[in-house]
Amino acid sequence: MVDFYRRALKKLDKLDLKQRRDLLVSAMGEINLLANVLDSFDVGILVCDEDHNLVIVNKYAQWLLPLNYSKGVELWSAIDDKQIVDFFRETLLNRDRVMGKEIDIVSKGVKRLLSVNVLPLVQDRRITGSLIYIEDITEKRRGEARLRRAENLASLTTLAAGVAHEIKNPLGSISIHLQLLQKALEKIDHSEVKTDKYLNVIKEEVNRLNRIVVDFLFAVRPMNLELREGDINALVSKMMEFVRYEMEQSGISCHLELDENLPSILMDERYMKQALLNLITNARAAMPKGGSLTITTKSVDDEIIMSIIDTGTGISEKHIPKIFEPYFTTKETGTGLGLTQVYKIIKEHRGEITVHSKPRQRTVFEISLPVLQRERRLIAYNKTMSDESPAVYEGS
Repeated sequence: MVDFYRRALKKLDKLDLKQRRDLLVSAMGEINLLANVLDSFDVGILVCDEDHNLVIVNKYAQWLLPLNYSKGVELWSAIDDKQIVDFFRETLLNRDRVMGKEIDIVSKGVKRLLSVNVLPLVQDRRITGSLIYIEDITEKRRGEARLRRAENLASLTTLAAGVAHEIKNPLGSISIHLQLLQKALEKIDHSEVKTDKYLNVIKEEVNRLNRIVVDFLFAVRPMNLELREGDINALVSKMMEFVRYEMEQSGISCHLELDENLPSILMDERYMKQALLNLITNARAAMPKGGSLTITTKSVDDEIIMSIIDTGTGISEKHIPKIFEPYFTTKETGTGLGLTQVYKIIKEHRGEITVHSKPRQRTVFEISLPVLQRERRLIAYNKTMSDESPAVYEGS
């Protein structure tokens, strides 16, 4: 098609008015087709001329980037993000070729991870501009993290049956014989050697090892949930009252912001309490100098969203992708299985859990749980009746 227009331009002086109009209409059709193709891509596409001025920007790029686009404006003058501006300026001025550069941005209030590619446009062995295409890989990275966690859990399950029981059995035997030893020593006069102190240390360590094994088995064994219709607000209120005194003793204020119109969910209350307690315990550990703990609930479409928010030390961005992995911990005394347990419980309830954190400001664990099917149908029915009601009354 390019050759066709090139030949037509050479004969332009010989064409009459109708032929010129037909040529212009044909060219406009080709341009519209190209624009539609570019706007159909689910990647952002930007084209700059050799002076780095924007020539083409598709709709996805305008949606994806904090962009104030107008044709002919320098690329870095049109973008409202210093990190991206600095990257594009350095890359384009050096005429570098970049593939798969990952950049975090906040666009329209949403944090996204972008993969940015910059290629030179070459014509007649001369660089005439730049092609930039940008992919939103936020969900891709989250999916990879979920898959990695699932693979880690699967590998642990294979080890659990043999290793955990091999450890737990001798621990039980040691504990029994330790009690017998304590009783035997009570009958002996040991005026010079105080054995009770040493025996208590051994006992504490045995109990600690036993807790680790129990947590390990919980993390890897299949869960037998007893799902019953329940009120998540009632459970949250009960758990907050349970921990309130201990939290206040640590200088932490507790707050509830609960949606009073939440629909019911199917849950195993024992496990859900365990998940919530683990998250509250983590929040307390993150606020050694005090702070505030807030738990909120709300209904969004066919899900209930519960958020656990603390004003603690936060979680490093590099640690967030690993936070639910078994044995990953930043605590000196942690087992690294607490959040693994939480993740497993939520997944067994067909829910999702995500974490957002700003170091030294706050951390938010957000849990989404599906609404009970009966409730979902009722909500849909009520919405339908509400939509149809004006037409019914107008006819009466």
